[in-house]
Amino acid sequence: MTLLDLTPRTVVTDRLATLPVVIVGAGPIGLAAAANLAERGIDFIVLEAGEQAAASIRLWGHTRLFSPWRHLIDPASRRLLESAGWTVPTDERRAPTGQELVDDYLEPLAALPEIWSRIRFGARVVAVSREGMDRTRTAGRATTPFLIRVRTEEGLEELTGRAVIDASGTYSSPNPLSSSGLDPLGAGDVNGRMIHALPDVLGADRARFAGHHTTVVGAGHSAANTLIGLAELAQLEPGTRVTWLIRNASAVRVSSSADDELADRARLGSRVDQLVDAGLIAKIDSFEISTLKPHGDGVRLIGTRRGEAATHDTDLVVGATGFRPDLGMLREVRLQLDDIVEAPIRLAPLIDPNLHSCGTVAPHGFDELRHPEPGFFLVGMKSYGRAPTFLLATGYEQVRSVVAWLDGDMRAATEVQLTLPATGVCSTDLGGGSSCCS
Repeated sequence: MTLLDLTPRTVVTDRLATLPVVIVGAGPIGLAAAANLAERGIDFIVLEAGEQAAASIRLWGHTRLFSPWRHLIDPASRRLLESAGWTVPTDERRAPTGQELVDDYLEPLAALPEIWSRIRFGARVVAVSREGMDRTRTAGRATTPFLIRVRTEEGLEELTGRAVIDASGTYSSPNPLSSSGLDPLGAGDVNGRMIHALPDVLGADRARFAGHHTTVVGAGHSAANTLIGLAELAQLEPGTRVTWLIRNASAVRVSSSADDELADRARLGSRVDQLVDAGLIAKIDSFEISTLKPHGDGVRLIGTRRGEAATHDTDLVVGATGFRPDLGMLREVRLQLDDIVEAPIRLAPLIDPNLHSCGTVAPHGFDELRHPEPGFFLVGMKSYGRAPTFLLATGYEQVRSVVAWLDGDMRAATEVQLTLPATGVCSTDLGGGSSCCS
């Protein structure tokens, strides 16, 4: 046996050493984990629910990120790409769209032979456990392989791994519209009128919104992006109306301070304010939704406003209330999560959005990300739970440290370094924010 780590004490048996590290998700953080493992010669497999790498980013690819290229490329991934002849985008100071990030960086990264050969597409992880033991059994747990149950076109199957890096993100797990954190009553009756965050208002989804009244619910940057697109559409398509509904007295977004190094983000908030002032966006504040009902061809939002019963009728509702981690597949894993933001308990104080912006989050690595389950890590946006202060650069440093720990390189694992852009406060509304920093 060889000792892998001293904190916590984890032993790697001969059998474990023959098994791959299992990465859940082939987005930017999952692929960065793969690149770091490839550089260190550690076997791995990537399980991706979609049919392509970065499947979630492709859904909002029309949206421009806030971070410029220089903050979006993982160092290990860059080394592997450049050794294969790839060149970095010309202007590293420019912020790309999500689709540009995919086309110019993530697709080439996933296509590298040492990574592509280890990705399984159409493989959705539905459960993680230990081979032959549920979460209640302790004896021999650290030396028992992880068991990962996967759903594919052929049905359910299982595979084993020496460690699990969950980089599955949160985009597919939106926060509900109601202030209670639960789905509003009647939500299932209006599914056809509910739209996920960041639709392509001016492109692929244009016909759906043109000539209709759309209400955007949420106070974060996902909401702001959609509102700007809808306001532009309203000037092009007769009958198009836009309402912005928030549950607080004012929208808690990043300020439009000139000191914000993420200039594209700073401009976003001021642009929405201008459109509200110009009458292109109708704003309803202090509205707390409790119930949704069909109303003609649209939907009626029922709730309270400043202590009084209130209703709002609209054709379509875009839910831009932020995201939360899907923890259902981890029922048999011993997690230690903060009881407020659902982040790893050692990480939570460092990312509390009431205290920190994207640029003031302290560097952190394997130690802040570890759980009572040795060898299991939540990384990337999922590691931030419900906090909206995540930057891709932060996730890249997370997986670099985690992979070094898996390789027994404690010096590299603990020397966590990270330089982030100075930013304003992303959000202090845990239920109404969105990932504002990527």
